[in-house]
Amino acid sequence: MNQNIINARVTFRNSPIHILEQFIIKDIKNAYEQFRNNSELEECVIIQTCNRIELFGRSKTCDTDKIKETWAEITGLEEAAFDENIVCAENQEALYHLLKLTSGLDSMVLGEEQILGQIKNSITSAREAKASGRHLNTLFDKAIRIGTRIRNSSGIGAGGISVGSMAVKLAEENIDELKTKKILLIGTGEVSTLVAKSLQRRRYTFDVTSRTIGRSETFCETMGGSPIRFEEVLGGFDNYDAIFVATTAPYFLVTNERITEAMKNKSQGMMILDLSNPRTVDEHVATIRGVKLMNLDQIAEMVEKNVNARLNKVKTVENIINEEVSVLEASMKRLDAEPLVKDVFKNIDDLREKQLQKALQMLGEQDEKTIKIIEELTKAVVESIISTPMNNIRKASEQGRPDVVELAGKLFDYKKHEK
Repeated sequence: MNQNIINARVTFRNSPIHILEQFIIKDIKNAYEQFRNNSELEECVIIQTCNRIELFGRSKTCDTDKIKETWAEITGLEEAAFDENIVCAENQEALYHLLKLTSGLDSMVLGEEQILGQIKNSITSAREAKASGRHLNTLFDKAIRIGTRIRNSSGIGAGGISVGSMAVKLAEENIDELKTKKILLIGTGEVSTLVAKSLQRRRYTFDVTSRTIGRSETFCETMGGSPIRFEEVLGGFDNYDAIFVATTAPYFLVTNERITEAMKNKSQGMMILDLSNPRTVDEHVATIRGVKLMNLDQIAEMVEKNVNARLNKVKTVENIINEEVSVLEASMKRLDAEPLVKDVFKNIDDLREKQLQKALQMLGEQDEKTIKIIEELTKAVVESIISTPMNNIRKASEQGRPDVVELAGKLFDYKKHEK
């Protein structure tokens, strides 16, 4: 490939989170400038999430040492820190990795959708900063489309595979128009965090309660939701249509008596999802008319089935990526020839138009229909002559033969306009 595609990354796969955080790039705009000025990168895109910091670049050379040096300078790290934590890939290997990213195969949670949105945001930011150009814009647009198609055809992202996402999915399936209903989350621990993340991702509004209002307020500052006093909740279960309970209380917080009383004041049903271990919802609640209760064991069983289903699809997704990566690589190589092809077509068409106008003047032709026929004839002649050599140049570029493209540039006296 005449223009090399380079990927340098530090991810959860080879670095624990506390190490990963040291590689975070705080000033992205400045980083783009530094990488382009000091690492011989003509284009670059930075992807940064809680599980990865990645750089994709395009360059005539493949000098990963300069990328490490620049990254170290940006973050204030010693270059030695990169030896143990950074992974570098070039060309086909880099393209393969990008397709694994967009299809959800390289995520901590297999098949999760969030990374696709983060990649879209990354290429948008790079475009706005004018850090990416024709090559990386094309690469990312194609990779996002391919990744979306793989997800849809394989079903790799189907079904929730965390207790939190599965609980929210069950609520959606059992309650009509959940977005218009009142949702309560009891608890502020790890499982509650998973539920809150899933609710936030789906843009649901919800209340959060815990033993102290301070704990609820702190939780809501980072995880979303509206804090509400515990005392208000205990006497106001009738205000809610979906209740997620994830606490460590050694007794029943949601009792049969409280829910029986609450249902007297409700015209619609209620769903309660007990994610606590041990359970903190009285199982007799399930016998109350209009109430649906699901516990952690039931939800965990569904999660396990979904995890196994996704794992079974990994090989299928890998096979699709293997087929797509060669097509993607060919289309990226072809980009090297496009400026030349476009320039040749434009120059020849300008010449055709000039000679056409000269001929029409000599003929003294005024009839618009006749002029149109002659013009179409000149276009067809030019097209038939120039198409074959131009397609051969494109093929040579796809096949990784930059010498042919370079020779064609000399033959057609092509002056490269871009960097």
